[in-house]
Amino acid sequence: MESFKGDDETEKNLAEALLQPEEAAIHAEQRQDQPYEEQSFGNKLWVETKKLWVIVGPSIFSRLASYNMNVITQAFAGHLGEVELAAISIANTVIVGFNFGLLLGMASALETLCGQAYGAKRYHMLGIYMQRSWIVLFLCCFVLLPFYIFATPLLKFLGQPDEVAEWSGVVAVWLIPLHFSFAFQFPLQRFLQCQLKTAVIAWVSLAGLVVNAVTSWLLVYVWDFGLYGAAISLDISWWVLVFGMYAYTAYGGCPLTWKGFSVEAFSGLWEFLKLSSASGVMLCLENWYYRILVLMTGQLENATIAVDALSICMTINGWEMMIPLAFFAGTGVRVANELGAGNGKGAKFATQVSVTESIVIGVVFCVLIMMFHDYLAYIFTTSSSVLQAVDHMSFLLAITILLNSVQPVLSGVAVGSGWQAYVAYINIGSYYLIGLPLGIIMGWVFKTGVAGIWTGMIFGGTALQTLILIIVTLRCDWEKEADKAQFSVNKWSRSNSNGALQIPN
Repeated sequence: MESFKGDDETEKNLAEALLQPEEAAIHAEQRQDQPYEEQSFGNKLWVETKKLWVIVGPSIFSRLASYNMNVITQAFAGHLGEVELAAISIANTVIVGFNFGLLLGMASALETLCGQAYGAKRYHMLGIYMQRSWIVLFLCCFVLLPFYIFATPLLKFLGQPDEVAEWSGVVAVWLIPLHFSFAFQFPLQRFLQCQLKTAVIAWVSLAGLVVNAVTSWLLVYVWDFGLYGAAISLDISWWVLVFGMYAYTAYGGCPLTWKGFSVEAFSGLWEFLKLSSASGVMLCLENWYYRILVLMTGQLENATIAVDALSICMTINGWEMMIPLAFFAGTGVRVANELGAGNGKGAKFATQVSVTESIVIGVVFCVLIMMFHDYLAYIFTTSSSVLQAVDHMSFLLAITILLNSVQPVLSGVAVGSGWQAYVAYINIGSYYLIGLPLGIIMGWVFKTGVAGIWTGMIFGGTALQTLILIIVTLRCDWEKEADKAQFSVNKWSRSNSNGALQIPN
């Protein structure tokens, strides 16, 4: 099947005719006779905000739905017994969580490539990029299989009780189908996001959540499959997401960007792997940082109350983080779209709008945390000692939430601009060479406990990384970045007329 060819104006008109209604309306508003810089600030702000929230709104919902699938499954497993609850929680958090973060980060390379190609109107390349990502992530899934197969000895090495480690290892093996679903789901998600087709992601996520609740009830309670049923339920519901998004993509939802399977997807895999690996490392270093905080707290003397309190704070932070992570996705797409279109000023303005709106939301939550600091833990416990410990940590939680309203957005700018490898070095330096040692010094040398560890890791790691990203973003030459993006699009693109075989649906 040949790619669509024609002059730029004809291609633009066809593209807008095939866009979803809300997306077409945004594009229509953006068309102006006067140059971009001469448009009124109010009009630019309104159009940019709508474009951003077309991505951010559904992303928040889909992330919460995916998060709650794990919560529902754990809730069903919890009624089977304490060991079963611990087993599926650890298998999900440690084994799946590690691989989830790496594969999710690797898939974010598509936000750079697909976003810039979409902005440059190289629509057919989005499907090629997605297929390359499928190949790379699928092969990486095989490389990561030992984490599932040898989960039991690994968890015993990390200090888990034998019974919990053994059951967690069994669950991990049953979750291998879930593991392979990531290789297809994450690229599909980014592929659709870069075209502002995020409503379908939200609807498919809702379907997956419903399927998860129904299958958990059937497999655990009705058919009495126990812990195996809980794992199978997760496998089924995550594959529902894959098949739902693929069905939309392949059967008429993306006529410009999906032209069928192509052998062209097998070209340039090494370069694609390098960019994907940089993206994976960048996000993993951030994702693992606060997991290390919990592990470090567990090494303190009499750490039970501290771990309980910190876990509550991290859970609240995790729920709120769905908003900044949605801004991460939205900012990456918007910046990539504008750079790919050669609009450096548009990319700069998209960054300013994203950061400002995310900070406003972060300030609101920061204030709410400070106002209700003595009531936060009542959702999870009635223990007076844990309630008091959470109350003492509420200030650190508020600061973390405020910083997290900026840092993911700037990471989104990095993804949209293709700076992943550069930011990975920043993360290594700020998180692991400064933040982690500072947390250890404050927690153990100065004997300030979990509050000292957390303070050191916030101000030595997160705050420093955020400051560096702010400086890098402020010093950015956006017109130069736009030129680089267009060069990158030309470099990565391959004409379908070069003889590459395409297999239609």
